Amino acid sequence: MISWDDFSKIEMRIGTIIAVKDFPNAKKPAYQLTIDFGTYGIKHSSAQITHHYTKQELLQKQIIAVINFPPKQIANFFSECLVLGVYDENNQVILLRPDKPTTNGQLIG
Repeated sequence: MISWDDFSKIEMRIGTIIAVKDFPNAKKPAYQLTIDFGTYGIKHSSAQITHHYTKQELLQKQIIAVINFPPKQIANFFSECLVLGVYDENNQVILLRPDKPTTNGQLIG
């Protein structure tokens, strides 16, 4: 069990994907995402979401991500946030997203 204080330390915020690139150096198929979190800045993330999403359909989509983890090096890339998703029955990631447009940087709670 975690406490409410523990949970409140996790900064899950809304961001909009503004660029998507292939990530050929990743061990598993992934994209390199550039995400706008409004006043929290532009961050990059590696995301294993190639099964359900094309690069084009990801552009301008709002997502939910944890933005207060330290950067993590994945191959030659530094991932600065963790894009959240749910695993489907084939262990492929489906993104968690707001069902209505909202302001980038808004806190999830």
